[in-house]
Amino acid sequence: MPVLSLCLLWALVMVARPASVAPGGGTELASHEELTLLFHGTLQLGQALNGVYRTTETRLAKARSNLGVYGRTVELLGQEVSQGREAAQELRASLLESQKEEDILQLHAEATAEVLGEVAQAQKVLQDSVRQLEVQLSAWLGHAYEELEALKAHADKQSHILWALAGHMQRQRREMVAQQHRLRQIQER
Repeated sequence: MPVLSLCLLWALVMVARPASVAPGGGTELASHEELTLLFHGTLQLGQALNGVYRTTETRLAKARSNLGVYGRTVELLGQEVSQGREAAQELRASLLESQKEEDILQLHAEATAEVLGEVAQAQKVLQDSVRQLEVQLSAWLGHAYEELEALKAHADKQSHILWALAGHMQRQRREMVAQQHRLRQIQER
């Protein structure tokens, strides 16, 4: 709209200007109607310029408001970036601590593996010693075992003889009891 008013005013000024100058080089005064038209155009130009000024002022106010919002947004983003940096530093520190703990655990694992290797070696040595002792013991016990078996056979033989003697004694006891019983009967008669 302001551009249309400016164009109209420009056209009026161009129309009014040639009418004020006479063809013979003399100056005639512009008519009242032309002056009214010229003032009316100037008034419209002023109003158009005022509208442009207000529109520009409104746009500048919006721009200032948006700039304030953008400024606050940039400030908040700056705070978030700062917090992100702090979090990243904490994360780095935590990562370094975890790496140290992992290194310590790795050293413990290596030490444990070494000790387990030594224990396995000691167990192998112990097993070899036990085998050697078993061989020695079986060689020594082989002779003792033969003696033990011989003693056991002799003890079984003696046990059998005792059993036979015990059976004999019981039979003799029964015979004695029977003889005493007969004697009593004979004596009672």
